[in-house]
Amino acid sequence: MRLPFFYGWVLVAIAFVTMALAVNARTAFSLLFPPILDEFGWQRATTAGAFTFGFLVSALLSPLLGKLMDRFGPRLVIELGVGMVAAGLLGAALVSQPWQLYLTLGVLVGAGSTFCGYTGQALYLTNWFVRRRGLAMSIAYAGAGASIVVLPAVQALIDRYGWRASCVTLGAVILAVLVPLNLALRKRPEDMHLQPDGDGAPGAAGSAARADNVVDAAWAAIDWTLARAMRTARFWWIASGYAAAMFAWYAVQVHQTKYLMEIGFSGSYAAWALGFVSLVAIPGQIALGHISDRIGREWVWTVGCLGFALCYAALLVMGSVPSSALLWTMVIAQGFLGYGFVSVIGAIPAEIFQGRHYGGIFGTLMGIGVAGGAIGPWVTGLAYDLSGSYGAGFAIAIGCCVYSAGAIWRAGPRHIRAVAGRTLAVG
Repeated sequence: MRLPFFYGWVLVAIAFVTMALAVNARTAFSLLFPPILDEFGWQRATTAGAFTFGFLVSALLSPLLGKLMDRFGPRLVIELGVGMVAAGLLGAALVSQPWQLYLTLGVLVGAGSTFCGYTGQALYLTNWFVRRRGLAMSIAYAGAGASIVVLPAVQALIDRYGWRASCVTLGAVILAVLVPLNLALRKRPEDMHLQPDGDGAPGAAGSAARADNVVDAAWAAIDWTLARAMRTARFWWIASGYAAAMFAWYAVQVHQTKYLMEIGFSGSYAAWALGFVSLVAIPGQIALGHISDRIGREWVWTVGCLGFALCYAALLVMGSVPSSALLWTMVIAQGFLGYGFVSVIGAIPAEIFQGRHYGGIFGTLMGIGVAGGAIGPWVTGLAYDLSGSYGAGFAIAIGCCVYSAGAIWRAGPRHIRAVAGRTLAVG
């Protein structure tokens, strides 16, 4: 049955819902962090280390994720991730020792959300869009903005029934909604006799237009394997840039709620702030993703890094002068600007290493990036344990933002393939 619109947009909608639940299950660690500390009295580095350990395992599994996607397609990969996230949340209700926390909320939720979150979605959605790749990815990823509903609901459950009950409830919802929904996934438009962006058959005008975006024909003609890609400087600029950005991203995501509570904000207020970060990220991601199709991926990545740097600066100032104005400045900088970089996280390597082996290449790049995300919360927690302050950890994160922006400019996807808004300037 033919739909009156391009099937790729159905996949974007499914990805939106999947991100809304699966990614926010991982984000909810920030809300679970304070009551877990209160119940067990563990050190912050030890407790935050569960998040870090889960990300390290995700980093090791990411190359495998890419190979699984290349071989079996998105249904297996995404459904596997959904099952892992749900199992981790349900198992968390039985936690009594740190290793159990590391296994459930760390490995199962952390690695599972990588399979069905940003990394997993980018591995197949980039096949469905070329001219509108930034816009499509940004809409899919904007599903994480449902945290404005999910996270306050989780916090309300924590306040009323405890953190264990909230984990069970969220895990059950994820199973009930996401397992049947993701059965509709397909890897490539060609699997349904379609073309990217819903264009006509190969050889038609739409197909010709897509070929015009190649800037470096010699580079684009290479059959990029993981081994070949890893011998290029571009691969390592992207990898290190992603690792630095994710260090900053996940360090604040894990520690933000506890920090805000310590400087005088209530737990519910801090939860709403975390939720509003993802809410304002929805228009920010969509706008910046669309803009990236017009002006280039590097500019949008730089805006995202700037947003996180401003977020950390506001948090540092709030340590001395806590105020609602600074809090909402932090929320807007982190959400509207900072989260914008995820709209191009799949497009950047796709335009440089596009080809049959892209899954393995992207999976490895994201594995290195995820390792940076894993280290961020642990380093920030350790800095607090050693100094009694988040100052040093936040300063390191700002430095990571500066480095990441520069690294993506050095990778230069614009030198390989031009975005749609720059295609005419190329030819």
